[in-house]
Amino acid sequence: MQTDRTGELADWIADGGVVVLSGAGLSTESGIPDYRGPSGAARRATPMTYQAFTRDPVARRRYWARSHLGWRTIGDAQPNAGHRAVARLQHLGVLDGIVTQNVDGLHSAAGARDVVELHGNLSRIVCLDCGERSGRQDLERRLDAANPGFAAAVSAVNPDGDVEIDDAELDGFSVVDCAGCGGMLKPDVVYFGETVPPERVSASFALVCAARTLLVLGSSLTVMSGRRFVLRAAKEGIRVAIVNQGVTRGDPYAGLRVDAPLGAALTALADRLGQAPVTS
Repeated sequence: MQTDRTGELADWIADGGVVVLSGAGLSTESGIPDYRGPSGAARRATPMTYQAFTRDPVARRRYWARSHLGWRTIGDAQPNAGHRAVARLQHLGVLDGIVTQNVDGLHSAAGARDVVELHGNLSRIVCLDCGERSGRQDLERRLDAANPGFAAAVSAVNPDGDVEIDDAELDGFSVVDCAGCGGMLKPDVVYFGETVPPERVSASFALVCAARTLLVLGSSLTVMSGRRFVLRAAKEGIRVAIVNQGVTRGDPYAGLRVDAPLGAALTALADRLGQAPVTS
C-alpha cells in the first residue's frame, strides 16, 4: 500500500463484529517459516499429499522421519506478539471469531478461545484405522525409542512440520503404528488432496457471514481453502481488511490493506483499542 492506513483499520476493528482469518505469515515471528515470501513465490514444492502418505510406505517413512525432526522446531515454538495481540483483541470483545489455516496451535497458546483450526493441529495424532486421537508427545517418545540416535542434517524447516533432509539419511528409520489397533498413524492435519472436515468449513462460513469485517492476517490467500472466505465476504458486502507482508490473491476484494510486519502492527492496533472505548 502507498499510505499508512492503520488508523482506519483501528476504526474498523473498534466497530466490533470482526472475524480473523490467519495464515502462516502470522507465525513467522515465532520461527516457523511460511510457504511463500513477500513476492508470493513458493518457497518449496508441494508438501506431502494424502494420497502419497496413505499409499506409499516409502513416502510415509520419509514424512515421519522429517516430521520427527521438524517437531523439535514446531513443538518448541512460542506465540509471538501478533498472536498475543489477536488474543487481546478477542478479550476486548471486538472479535467474534478466529479461523486459522495454521496447524501450530499458537493462537490458543497465546490465550485465544474457540479457535477454528481449519487444517487441524500438529500436536494431535489420529489413527486412520480406529480413529483414536492421541498427543504428539507420546508419539515422539515412541519414535525416539524406535530410532535411538537418529539425527540428520536439517537444511530447512517447513510450516507443515517437516524438514528438508538428504534422503540418504533416512536409511533405517522405523515408523510406529497405532498402539491400540496397529493401524496407520497420521498427524491430525489436512494434507494437500484431503478434504477439510465439512463441520469446520460450515462453522467458518457462519462466522464470516455474520461479521462486519473479515480481517485477514498473514495469508497470501493463494489456495482456495482460505480465499473462499474472502470471496464470500465480498459477495455478502462484508468489509475485508488484509494485514500481510507482500501481495495476496485477496487484494482485489479488500477495502483496506496494511503491508507491515504483523507483530508490530497488531500490537499497536491492540494498544490503541485497549485505550479507547469500543463500540459494538
